[in-house]
Amino acid sequence: MGPDQVTRLDELETVVTRRLPAMLNEVRDQLADEHPDYAEFLTEELADLVAASAGFVRRLIDMAAEPEKRLPELGSGVEQAVFEEIGRTQYQQGRRVTSLLSAYRVGARVAWRHVSEAALDLDVPAELFASLATTVFALVDQLSESSLRGYLQEQSDAVRARERLRDELTALLLSDRADKAAVRAAALRAEWRLPKHAAVVLVEDDNELGRELVFRLEDSCLRLRRPGVVVAIVPDPGGPGRRAWLARALRGGGAVVGATVPLDRLPASLRIAEVTARLRRDHLLSDDPVFADEHLDAIIVHRDDRLLDVLRRQALAPLDELNESARERLSTTLTSWLLHLGDRKAVAEDLHIHPQTVSYRLGRLHDLFGPSLDDPAVRATLVLALAWGPPGEVDENA
Repeated sequence: MGPDQVTRLDELETVVTRRLPAMLNEVRDQLADEHPDYAEFLTEELADLVAASAGFVRRLIDMAAEPEKRLPELGSGVEQAVFEEIGRTQYQQGRRVTSLLSAYRVGARVAWRHVSEAALDLDVPAELFASLATTVFALVDQLSESSLRGYLQEQSDAVRARERLRDELTALLLSDRADKAAVRAAALRAEWRLPKHAAVVLVEDDNELGRELVFRLEDSCLRLRRPGVVVAIVPDPGGPGRRAWLARALRGGGAVVGATVPLDRLPASLRIAEVTARLRRDHLLSDDPVFADEHLDAIIVHRDDRLLDVLRRQALAPLDELNESARERLSTTLTSWLLHLGDRKAVAEDLHIHPQTVSYRLGRLHDLFGPSLDDPAVRATLVLALAWGPPGEVDENA
């Protein structure tokens, strides 16, 4: 490049830099109708934007002078900092990044008109003029990329901070130290509306489909990984249509839904859900998902398996003298008889056996248990011992 061209480019830089305030004000005017917030920003931050844009003018002239060189990325100086901060502010204020990028395109058109007018006035050669056009729009692309990067960084930071605060809130709600003031403060920080009632949902951590379904639940649900399980807190599960929605959302994932309780009783809902999950693993409950409040009787009976085994051993002691096959037949018959309130026809239909067979087995049971079989309290104990699965083995060390 000859000395004359260098001089013209230096003059062009001076002219364009001098035009920067007018250029930005023109952009502001064009944005005033559709993007009044941006127009206000240009007014308030004009001095900083002029300073930042001056660096781009210098870059524009340098690249136009040597078009064969690759356009360098924005550095870590004032230009990048200013335009990344614009992107961050855009996210913080809840605005769409596409609107910001649209505003940049308006700025690019205005900038090119000013640069081209100045270049024509200075008789810049045609090849330099073409290079200027390419470089102007390439630099505006870099501005856009810098602001987009700031927007996405702020979005990522905000998501991580929100999830951390929600994890802390979930852990607090599931603990036994969740006093109302602490919960209110934690919910406010996590931007979570406190419901009157909630329920705990559990899936095993190694259940990939179950985990995915839990994390797909609506944003009002809290989630937390605990050792071996993923826990969710579902607000107001008893609201209109909520139970049906929850059943659909969790279907096929092997999830357990604890009892619906006031918020300060969530630790109890968690404990109920844990017992329910164990019963499902042991195939005593098979719903999918399992709603614990539909199986409270089984949960109460099975809450302590050692006690249940001892109860079974004591209540069914009269059957001990029988062999395994006979004990199983009579246990099944006794269970059906208790559940059908002594209706022998219903027992026969339930077990698919002849009514005379029912009578024979019941006679045998009366022989083994004696008059106690007619005692309502004994019958109630036998229901507890038999109604939720076959008798288990007693732990000799219990």
